[in-house]
Amino acid sequence: MPLVDSHGRTIRDLRISVTDRCNYRCVYCRTGEHGAQFAELTMPDYLRMARVFVSLGITKIRLTGGEPLLRNDLLELIRELAKLRTAEGKAPELALTTNGHLLAEMAAPLRQAGLTRVTISMDAVEPERFARITRVKGSYQAVLEGVRAARQAGLGPVKINCVLLRGFNEDQVEAFGRFARDEQVVVRFIEFMPLEEGRVWSPDVVVPLAEVLRRMQGFAPFHELAHEASSTARRYAFDDGRGEFGVIAPVSLPFCGACSRIRLTSDGKIRTCLFSLGEYDLHAAVREGRSDLELARIIEHAVAHKEARHHIGEPGFVQPGRTMVHIGG
Repeated sequence: MPLVDSHGRTIRDLRISVTDRCNYRCVYCRTGEHGAQFAELTMPDYLRMARVFVSLGITKIRLTGGEPLLRNDLLELIRELAKLRTAEGKAPELALTTNGHLLAEMAAPLRQAGLTRVTISMDAVEPERFARITRVKGSYQAVLEGVRAARQAGLGPVKINCVLLRGFNEDQVEAFGRFARDEQVVVRFIEFMPLEEGRVWSPDVVVPLAEVLRRMQGFAPFHELAHEASSTARRYAFDDGRGEFGVIAPVSLPFCGACSRIRLTSDGKIRTCLFSLGEYDLHAAVREGRSDLELARIIEHAVAHKEARHHIGEPGFVQPGRTMVHIGG
């Protein structure tokens, strides 16, 4: 039986953070004043928990962080995850989100290990702007080479995630439209969410979906594409057939009603929403020697209590205690 929450949503997508370390200090994520908690488990522990999730109906696994490519044993985890089988006898779809800094040399080995897709976080297509946002100098070229290596390795369609932040990069929309066409990637613009360390989020900083579309219309005509109900992104293609982009709009156009995701933090806690105020300690049960059946019951209990929606921007909204780098993207 699939995992179904109390709101009738089938949970198929698992996101596993394998580290909360990161080699960037992006302005919308980290203040630069607090170090990572370095909460990491062994890869066999992640593998065991993932195996139980797959036995319950998970069909897609995305590895995140922090920056997952900082884990030296990541390839072995991917090789083992690729051996798992769903109830239909299929291997789960394996994806990874990375900042791309280390991807150029890793892309081919990742594909060979069994990874199917990669998403690269990239918030500007100008080296100086990129350095200002990431607070790391000289990294833009490394990420660009990583994008191209991922395409060459067959990790496609390669997706680029750009978090838009007013005052930093809202004027990069048109440039990213050109980048999508020139580099043959799918660019996805993400509305800034209140998950940063500095607690600076406000509605005024968000660049909403409607503004993104207005800007892109000034670059080239496009049309909307069909998308799955559980998809986080509204998809658009340029009218001449060259290039695609999307907008993930959790603030101005929430997609909670069709959410199919659940998260496992780098220290083994289940989070049913990015904005959950509570967690379920699955790894504690692993440490205690609980059986797979007992782990499954914990997962089912968590899914049954998945929130109906988030409350961003509403009176009384409470930002979660963990920030994005400690939850996993």
